[in-house]
Amino acid sequence: MTDLSLYRNIGIFAHVDAGKTTTTERILKLTGKIHKIGEVHDGAATTDFMVQEQERGITIQSAATTCMWPGSTNQFPPHRFNIIDTPGHVDFTIEVYRSLKVLDGGIGVFCGSGGVEPQSETNWRYANDSKVARVIYVNKLDRLGANFYRVVKQVEDVLGAKPVVMTLPIGEEENFIGVVDLLTRKAWIWDNSGDPLKYEIQDVPADMAEQVEEWRAKLIDQVADQDDEIMEKYLEGEEPTIEEIKKCIRKGTIAMDFFPTFCGSSFKNKGVQLVLDGVVEYLPNPTEVKPQPETDIEGVPTGEHAIVDPDRPFRGLVFKIMDDRFGALNFVRIYSGKLKKGDTVLNTYTGKTERVGRMVEMHADDRNEIESAQAGDIVALIGLKNVQTGHTLCDPDKPATLEPMVFPDPVISIAISPKDKGSNEKMGIAIGKMVAEDPSFRVETDQESGETIIKGMGELHLDIKVDILKRTHGVDVNVGKPQVAYRETITKRVEDEYVHKKQSGGSGQYAKINYIIEPGEPGSGFQFESTVVGGNVPREYWPAVEKGFRASIDKGVLAGFPCLDFKVNLTDGAFHAVDSSSIAFEIAARAAYRQSIPKGAPQLLEPIMKVDVFTPEAHVGDVIGDLNRRRGMIKSQDPGVTGVRIKADVPLSDMFGYIGDLRTMTSGRGQFSMEFSHYAPCPKNVADEVIKEVNERNKNKEK
Repeated sequence: MTDLSLYRNIGIFAHVDAGKTTTTERILKLTGKIHKIGEVHDGAATTDFMVQEQERGITIQSAATTCMWPGSTNQFPPHRFNIIDTPGHVDFTIEVYRSLKVLDGGIGVFCGSGGVEPQSETNWRYANDSKVARVIYVNKLDRLGANFYRVVKQVEDVLGAKPVVMTLPIGEEENFIGVVDLLTRKAWIWDNSGDPLKYEIQDVPADMAEQVEEWRAKLIDQVADQDDEIMEKYLEGEEPTIEEIKKCIRKGTIAMDFFPTFCGSSFKNKGVQLVLDGVVEYLPNPTEVKPQPETDIEGVPTGEHAIVDPDRPFRGLVFKIMDDRFGALNFVRIYSGKLKKGDTVLNTYTGKTERVGRMVEMHADDRNEIESAQAGDIVALIGLKNVQTGHTLCDPDKPATLEPMVFPDPVISIAISPKDKGSNEKMGIAIGKMVAEDPSFRVETDQESGETIIKGMGELHLDIKVDILKRTHGVDVNVGKPQVAYRETITKRVEDEYVHKKQSGGSGQYAKINYIIEPGEPGSGFQFESTVVGGNVPREYWPAVEKGFRASIDKGVLAGFPCLDFKVNLTDGAFHAVDSSSIAFEIAARAAYRQSIPKGAPQLLEPIMKVDVFTPEAHVGDVIGDLNRRRGMIKSQDPGVTGVRIKADVPLSDMFGYIGDLRTMTSGRGQFSMEFSHYAPCPKNVADEVIKEVNERNKNKEK
């Protein structure tokens, strides 16, 4: 029986280029998991095993690995770390989100010179939503422009978080040689060999003594109030012991009152050991985290929780599916109970049982066969048939569903077709596997043209998918122009009626409905209510009317985009004792939609993106001018040390190819991230253009 207090399920997350993958490499080296360090810039990092990741130097999918850590000076019993290295790029935040969902703790990595960058905010928000305790690691302190204290200030100001500084840097930029551990008042100084194990523990440099005392006092001040007894002693002038301080830090970190903050340079192998010790000492083990709520199949909480305990019934959440040469791997976080090879489990979503063929522990794309696993483990299962991300696997005799994951809707789509006509089936199989792996990637077939439409979170997202089709699955495709996911709505209230009758011999059909269609609040979707009195439309036909309207909203009247944010009120109607049926009322509602929506002054809505641009100060004018030309609304400008951050709301249709233009304007130094914000009405000239384009496309299809 393994001791759960020695487990740490952690994720490493941050902005693009803050050094997450490099930090993961150092952790694997220090824990003896790998013997030679692979560098991201050489395309040799262990957890970046996709060809696309190695070429671009970015992480695309989260990779899981397991290692053991006995402490920097072997001061702990070996602790088992299940680590997930997540992507930083905004198009892949879905990977971060679903990883955070199953983790107990995290390491938020920030760049010493870049500080808190746009994507760091999104990831930090996700971690707050998922209630994941974190330690902060300020990396890259050897870089030009690095300033640890400035980043600590940014964490407070930009993220609204409370950092508790645990280590101070000795020297900065190229003079960065090590760190001071504030608790022990000892300096860790590394030599220049680049070997993480070649360091000396010395006394604090004389010129830092005063600064160390000042920050140490601040640390105790920030954490002592976690324990009344310790606080009382401290206020009476008695300094708490190191053990007492650590106890307070652990308690406050798990409660997310503050975040222990470390510093170092992963690339130069300095400071990583102290971060790992911090993970053991301050981050929760699986039993110290609030247990996952259980729901029924509809997603309604039952009040029960999946308590992390190997002796309770089995509960596991599938949080990721990865396809490789051996078939589909289902990554499962086990919340309670035990699982053995050959066990039968129930998938509560499909209601079907699945047999666990094989079980493996993952190390990036290598695997280690195991016979059994238990609460707190993260394992990959092979041989499951109908399982998708977010499904719950459980004990067939004691079923329960864990809180499901919610994924954002895609905002951009492109049409693809195989270059070689014979590859249609091959492409279909490949896309099926890719959709199972990535819930933010969707696919549909255009009924009229037969084209395959793929949808995703951004240009880079779809670009990578096309690349995977070509390299991994050997399917070369032609790619159409990106299409924006427009929507439609109405702006005027319409009172109307519709009669559906077909009464010529045989059993007829009859339904009459009187209704009001009116615009709803933005974001309210489709709403239906019935205020019919006196039984003119019997109650059993109301759902049929709602079904008829709901089935029609996928196709708007302007350009065939889904219709949003309107409300239908069924006010009156009539029925025939013999000829009326649910089908008749459903047909009447569908026809009523087509009749009345055009009278409601329909309007095209376009997706507006929340855009966050970072630019050197010299180019601010150009960047703002360019965003204005793209119909952007500038929200804020925040000057920083290395440049200015501009936040704006910009229509997605004007953001295609933006990265190239931004790099040209800023001599390659600008960066940006964007995520979907809301739908807003389209200006008339843009709407006319879109409708004209759609109509032309439809005409060409008919030909």
